[in-house]
Amino acid sequence: MDENNLPIWIPSAERVSNSNFTRYFSFLRTHFKKDFNNYEELYNWSINQIQEFWKSIWEYSGIIHSKSYKTVLSERIMPGAKWFKGSELNFAENLLRYNDDRDAIISIRENHPTIRITYQELYNLVAKCADGLKKLGVKKDDRVAGFVTNYPESVIAMLATTSLGAIWSSTSPDFGFEGVYDRFSQIEPKVLFANESYYYGGKQYNSLGKIEKLISRISSIEKVILIKEFENFKQDNQSETISILTSNYIKYKDLLDNTSKIIEFEQVPFNHPVYIMYSSGTTGKPKCIVHGAGGTLLQHFKELHLHSDVKREDKISYYTTCGWMMWNWLVSGLQLGASVVLIDGSPVYPDYEILWKKIEEEEITIFGTSPKYLSSIEKSGLIPGEKYDLSKLKTILSTGSPLSEENFKWVYKNVKSDLQLSSISGGTDIISCFMLGSPILPVYSGEIQCRGLGMKVEAYDENGECVIDKKGELVCAEPFPSSPIYFWNDAENEKYKKAYFERFPNQWHHGDFIKITKNGGVFVYGRSDSTLNPGGVRIGTAEIYRIVESLDEVIDSLVVGQNWNNDVRVILFVVLKNGFKLDEILVEKIKTNIRLSTTPRHVPTIIKQVNEIPHTISGKKVELAVTKILNGEDVDNKEALSNPASLEQFYKII
Repeated sequence: MDENNLPIWIPSAERVSNSNFTRYFSFLRTHFKKDFNNYEELYNWSINQIQEFWKSIWEYSGIIHSKSYKTVLSERIMPGAKWFKGSELNFAENLLRYNDDRDAIISIRENHPTIRITYQELYNLVAKCADGLKKLGVKKDDRVAGFVTNYPESVIAMLATTSLGAIWSSTSPDFGFEGVYDRFSQIEPKVLFANESYYYGGKQYNSLGKIEKLISRISSIEKVILIKEFENFKQDNQSETISILTSNYIKYKDLLDNTSKIIEFEQVPFNHPVYIMYSSGTTGKPKCIVHGAGGTLLQHFKELHLHSDVKREDKISYYTTCGWMMWNWLVSGLQLGASVVLIDGSPVYPDYEILWKKIEEEEITIFGTSPKYLSSIEKSGLIPGEKYDLSKLKTILSTGSPLSEENFKWVYKNVKSDLQLSSISGGTDIISCFMLGSPILPVYSGEIQCRGLGMKVEAYDENGECVIDKKGELVCAEPFPSSPIYFWNDAENEKYKKAYFERFPNQWHHGDFIKITKNGGVFVYGRSDSTLNPGGVRIGTAEIYRIVESLDEVIDSLVVGQNWNNDVRVILFVVLKNGFKLDEILVEKIKTNIRLSTTPRHVPTIIKQVNEIPHTISGKKVELAVTKILNGEDVDNKEALSNPASLEQFYKII
């Protein structure tokens, strides 16, 4: 933050006094004899006395558990820290702690009416789903995968899975077959939930072909639960046709065709696996990141209840898919008793106004989105605050890429002048955030409000020294409960240690460039590694290479991200065999193959032909150097290249 810069928003005294933070301050005074006057004092305590802080979150959250812990933290080291040893709990039991007639889920979907499910109905549906899975032999430690849309069925399936102590992993149906196979084949799921089809942009897309291929290639899958429409078991007035129904397939409504009304929540240790998520696959197949039940619960409670100020009466939504960690984050809003609003389909279909219309209709109070979406609304000319009643909207959350100063100013001018605009930043790796918002702090244009409580986030220069008001590598210098418990099929933790602890031993190195201001805010400048991030969706370059370099015409390729209009555009460079040229036909062939095998988000914005691709002496593609060239940054360490002269062509291309 520029010290001469004034806040673009300051919370009112009423908002501060009514915030969950104020309740938490009171709790700390009563139960921990701690009296803090502001966020800075609280934050400093939370990172210097991390055991006391996380103990306070355990007690304040009222986490449901069958056995209490013996120690808060076994050792204050990374990796290797063990949290709340001796405790036992169940993830789903904590998300289903409410059982009344308030709306738990509101489902907004393309071409279908809005669905509402109360907490009581949700509990009953999960009980039936869990009973159905148990009859299929699903038990503790089994993996259940979801090739699913952001529908209520996905939430119900996840809760049923985790109620049994089994492990949930999901991806969205817009992934191509290879992208899904590369993920699920590694974890060997016993059961697969899958949507027969999905809607996007007014079109229906059939997934049955991909499902059949998954069954034929992944031998561990014993049953597929086919999802068609939610009304099929909410209301019995729908019919369906399943073209591939065999003994291996079960209709979703048939799985729930039982009389179970009670959920027997399997009690598991605090660090027992609950989710398997996936890295972007930059250097090969995606890494399978395993997250623990207790750490996910406590971290999400802290971020939703305190930093996002979610209350029982709130309606919270985040535009996401089931293949992004923000889905897992959003669904944790159930543990607070809020109404979770699921949005599936295109955010701009049938027009750019649709989400703002839904915010008004449903009286959504907390809305999550991305800078790319906000920029697209700005370019459309729509002024949401003039056309729609957004009086209930109190917070906008944004993640996926840095939120620009222009985005901040546009929101406060054209959406609403009195709301908390929270840019948040973290990742799949930690299933949460390092930096995010606070309802008791001012908002400055372009700046994330604060570092998360209990997260000792620092910016390290090239010498490993902590710097303030200078760009540096994002490092977390103390253990935190939501770090992965391990990677799947990584017995010696070699991949895990290499991913986060190779550059700065015993310090979590995240791979983002940041600047921490003197006032505690944070600027994010994007990834410091080669992971692509268009529209906030992390894309691994290896996923694209496998497709492009399988084409007969292509000898070699390189894909990088270029900062462009407050987002990242994907640029693909190809080296072609003699006799071939990059004409419109070949460009379209490359794009089509990428789109069909991965997702539409993987498709490059620009494809260019080059003479050669830079490689290191050991033969690795040099993505970061080209990325720096395209973003106007200096390139160093050229001596590591086997062909450094190859970089010259990239200065002239774009």
